[in-house]
Amino acid sequence: MYRGVKKAFKKVFKSRGLTLLLPIVVIGCAAPAAYNADTGKVAIRPASSSLIQQGAVVFENYKRTRPISRDPSARAKVNRVANRLKPVINLPGARWEFEVFKDPSANAFALPGGKVGVNTGLLKIAQTDGQLAAVVAHEMAHVTSNHAQSRLQRNQTIALGGALLGAVLSGDENSQKFGQWAHKGGEIAFGLTFSRSQELEADRIGTLFMARAGYDPVEAITFWERMGASQENRTPELLSTHPVSKTRIQKLREFLPTARSQRR
Repeated sequence: MYRGVKKAFKKVFKSRGLTLLLPIVVIGCAAPAAYNADTGKVAIRPASSSLIQQGAVVFENYKRTRPISRDPSARAKVNRVANRLKPVINLPGARWEFEVFKDPSANAFALPGGKVGVNTGLLKIAQTDGQLAAVVAHEMAHVTSNHAQSRLQRNQTIALGGALLGAVLSGDENSQKFGQWAHKGGEIAFGLTFSRSQELEADRIGTLFMARAGYDPVEAITFWERMGASQENRTPELLSTHPVSKTRIQKLREFLPTARSQRR
């Protein structure tokens, strides 16, 4: 959608002699990669205090409105994995909190500040601690890389463009469409999908985290293969936000030696 909006912005702004305003709208706030392939180092990027606060509010609301699993085995498994991963991740300001939700959909999520949710449906696919660690470490990598901030900045850019165009195109036949874009762009980043590059980055960093916690990163490949196989009958919710592809699994295979070199 973003490319389409950008193209439309260019066409309309140029047609109205407003090219000087174009950079304000189309330039996003791109962040450098959190993983440096040359040095092998992972950059930790704490979220802003306001974003951390929003994450906490969203998580508390989620816990109030969604059923929480009381299954002792499920909770023990998630806590076991979380307790091994937390010590290897030094994220300033983070207050890691993990919760298990009674939800049949195979999904997991993480919010700024270190709030992580795991659905019981995911545990049916992540059968071992290592496979679960692959998913949880991946979600934690989104947090340490501050990917939510990047999403929010991009959406705010789209919202700003929509607002400006709404003013410029008042009465124009396209004003309704741009208004819809502005509304969509104004929504908070939580719940929206990450970009492909962010997903691949979280894959790489996540495998490093799980390796440092003592898990074999090959479990990440096993998990995504199992997740991909589950597409034969239905499409788990996790796949809508974390698409499985041959390229993704191949990237994990290529990165495996690097990740294994950091296993403790």
